[in-house]
Amino acid sequence: MPGTIRATLIAALVATVSALSLSDVCTVSNVQSALPGNGTLLGIELIPSSVTANSVYNASVSSMLSTSSGTAYNYCNVTVSYTHPGKGDKVVVKYALPEPSSYANRFYVAGGGGYSLSTDATGGLPYGAASGATDAGYDAFSYSYDEVFLYGNGSINWDATYMFAYQALGELTIIGKPLSQAFYSSSDKVYTYFEGCSDGGREAMSQVQRWGAEYDGVIAGAPAFRYAQQQVNHVFPAEVEYTLGYYPPPCELEKIVNATITACDPLDGRTDGVVSRTDLCQLNFNLSSIIGESYYCAAEISTSLGFGFSKRQAEGSSTSYQPAQNGTVTAEGVAVAQAIYDGLHDSEGRRAYLSWQIASSLSDADTQYDNTTGLWELDIPSTGGEFVTKYVQLLDLDNLSSLENTTYDTLIEWMNTAFFRYQDSLQTTVPDLTTFQSSGGKLLHYHGESDPSIPAASSVHYWQSVASVMYNSTSANTSWNDLQSWYQLYLVPGAAHCGTNTLQPGPYPETNMDIMIDWVENGVQPTRLNATVSSGTYEGETQMLCQWPSRPLWKGNSSSFDCVFDQKSYDAWTYTFPAFKTVVY
Repeated sequence: MPGTIRATLIAALVATVSALSLSDVCTVSNVQSALPGNGTLLGIELIPSSVTANSVYNASVSSMLSTSSGTAYNYCNVTVSYTHPGKGDKVVVKYALPEPSSYANRFYVAGGGGYSLSTDATGGLPYGAASGATDAGYDAFSYSYDEVFLYGNGSINWDATYMFAYQALGELTIIGKPLSQAFYSSSDKVYTYFEGCSDGGREAMSQVQRWGAEYDGVIAGAPAFRYAQQQVNHVFPAEVEYTLGYYPPPCELEKIVNATITACDPLDGRTDGVVSRTDLCQLNFNLSSIIGESYYCAAEISTSLGFGFSKRQAEGSSTSYQPAQNGTVTAEGVAVAQAIYDGLHDSEGRRAYLSWQIASSLSDADTQYDNTTGLWELDIPSTGGEFVTKYVQLLDLDNLSSLENTTYDTLIEWMNTAFFRYQDSLQTTVPDLTTFQSSGGKLLHYHGESDPSIPAASSVHYWQSVASVMYNSTSANTSWNDLQSWYQLYLVPGAAHCGTNTLQPGPYPETNMDIMIDWVENGVQPTRLNATVSSGTYEGETQMLCQWPSRPLWKGNSSSFDCVFDQKSYDAWTYTFPAFKTVVY
């Protein structure tokens, strides 16, 4: 009877709260009373007098991979500031709290991209979730982190570094969860989610690693973790060209990539324009077979994209003219492509880092045309060049001016410097996720297999690191099964960086949050990941992606494929980095 009475009272309370209008709850006084009391959150002192609250009606929102376009939402727009006791700083956070009838006891945080945190607090509304965004104490609503990283040459803004790396998002969450619960006068559990791709994926991993007990479900796409190696690696293709003394026209590299796709497409069992098994391509295809094939590209205006983006021009990008290009693939051009796909090694032949999968675009190797000389010349990507100048050399410069007097060993020195300098902040590769796992957290990790920005093998290497650190006393099959019960990795065939690929019309997952909510709240553990083909011959086809370490193998050009395990293919994804004396997770 007591249980029945309690259930009845809770149901009545929920009905009462749901019956409240947005204007009833969206008041400064209600928000102030809902704030966690000072002293309850260690290291955080909220400033109730800073609270603002206003009702927003019929708003459209943009949410990662949601199908909410055209839907209007009503929510309470809240801002509040806090300080860290004794520091005299101020951090501004904002929250979008859905109208009571739409609230589903969820809290949602979205990741940003490049050197920016998300500035949009409304991403959770399509899921009935309260959500938030933070200015991280350095006005991240107006400035990207790389703009405030240096106070001046040689002087690092460490407060901004740690806040960007993981602290600000964790604080946003530990304030937002109790705030949203009290705002709706609810005693129900608040299910908490994080979703992001690129640096947003790194941010997602930062929360799993540093604030694991706070999150129930985390979705991390193509994480830009392992900052020291990943960012310097953007310079590697230019270093290859500088070292080999050959600067191929972009059209020649494009031809090499497209010819590779054509040759390796059938190796997965179906000819559909997608290399679903880059491991089989690596094991069975010889790039030198392309030598002598002709290429042609019309004149165009090209855009070099900024850090962490594949679909839009970003800060740090540039636009240049390319004349018409025609010729035949040279041995020198193939040597450049092969060296890039092989990855960075030191002068003694020891591997320093992994590389992009074969058949991925070689966009970081694009050269620039000199109208005066009529020659193609070196073009150092600002994605890596800025990291070297600012984060390694500590100079307030946006790019390297040249690679004169550099070698592959120089890149490794840059990586090593950044590795130790940012190991506890930007590196974001802590492999022991025990707190997250023991708290019941679920992690969905995906990566485009042909990502031209962050290599897909980067995600595989982290998954392997977690497996070896957390399950080092069990057999591979047992550890993989245990790991998959809470941490799942999916490689997306043909996909580029956080999106579909214009070169390969493959599938892309579009319902990740729905799958995660079902996993967390209903116990429905996924075994495959739903993805939809958005273009090409098979547009609209649904493909259930294989969970790593299984790999897809099509059945003779049919509409279905098996998920198989192949040791030789698995080994092709496995790397050690003997060029470093410290373990690189």
